[in-house]
Amino acid sequence: MLVLSRHRDESIMIGDDIVITIVDIRGDKVRLGIQAPTHVPVHRQEVYEAIKREGSTRNMEVVAR
Repeated sequence: MLVLSRHRDESIMIGDDIVITIVDIRGDKVRLGIQAPTHVPVHRQEVYEAIKREGSTRNMEVVAR
């Protein structure tokens, strides 16, 4: 894992077309702004894992039929 330090309003580039910007810092919370092409899905980790679980459940239902 790469760990970087950034201040508010500073950014990190991922490849040529994804920009992560530190929008706000309040206590132990950091707000991020993410600019990415529309074909790149962007989710919080817990949402992504729920989507994967839901997809796995649906695939199991189709196989069981």
